[in-house]
Amino acid sequence: MFKKRTMGAVVGVVAAALILAGCASDGGDQGTGGDASGDKPYVALISKGFQHQFWQAVKTGAEQAAEEFDVEVTFEGPDTEADVDQQIQMLQTALDKSPAAIGLAALDSQAASPLLQQASDSNIPVIAFDSGVESDIPLTTAATDNLAAAAEAAKHMADAIGNEGKVALVVHDQTSVTGQQRRDGFVSYMEENEPNIEIVDIQYGGGDQAKSADLAKAIIAAHPDLKGIYGSNEGSAIGVVQAVKELGVDPATLAVVGFDSGKAQMDAIRDGLLIGAITQNPVGIGYETVKAAVAAISGEDLPETIDTGFYWYDASKIDDDEIQAVLYE
Repeated sequence: MFKKRTMGAVVGVVAAALILAGCASDGGDQGTGGDASGDKPYVALISKGFQHQFWQAVKTGAEQAAEEFDVEVTFEGPDTEADVDQQIQMLQTALDKSPAAIGLAALDSQAASPLLQQASDSNIPVIAFDSGVESDIPLTTAATDNLAAAAEAAKHMADAIGNEGKVALVVHDQTSVTGQQRRDGFVSYMEENEPNIEIVDIQYGGGDQAKSADLAKAIIAAHPDLKGIYGSNEGSAIGVVQAVKELGVDPATLAVVGFDSGKAQMDAIRDGLLIGAITQNPVGIGYETVKAAVAAISGEDLPETIDTGFYWYDASKIDDDEIQAVLYE
């Protein structure tokens, strides 16, 4: 069984990876759909979905690392971030192909636990990415510090509404570690630092824009004196923005804060419908996941987490070079 370690330099990784990947595969096909030739170590990456630009940017980073470290990767995800069963089936299919390593952004960490144990029993190292897993099996997690990032979003929300009033949250889910932390980081900041701000509702829209819009409309109808809504990912935030537009709410009276930085959110910030958002570093997440997988294959040491960073951006910062480098339209 593998264990967590501290990160060492990735030197001579690929040569060792070639040997170990061959042992892990037992001579079988390591590819999916013919994407992996079997001549290189094969890393299977299972994301949360493909419907957001965020995941396309993660895929880009993974492919950059695959080329640099001379490994084969496949990158797939379910149709939506609510399709836990589909993701679990993808993970099972990947395991059946005996990859050299697996990267997983779990939609439901508990549902994935039996398959993570299967990977461990088969000596297949697991790297968690974007969202941590409630398990000791993943050797590391390449992700944003979501608690700190959500707290940063809460701070800007509080500033925008004058540090008093009612706010609500539309969160993408309550089963992934990402969903839980982006909720808890926001809530904890408000409870610990803003005694005059009341959180009146928390709803879960599965990261789906239409469902998140409907939830936001219901929240606004129930709380006509609401001052702010936080959307915890791209789909959630754009759903809230869509609700504000459809209801004809004056953006100056209802502050919307988001998470992620797809084109729709960038447009909403420029149009004044979204006061700002947290952007992650999705290319960096994909890159670090594959880099960690290659290191794990060759027995390199890994830290418990790999912090890929985050930034707050708004209309005053969106065109800064530092921010432009981590936006993913």
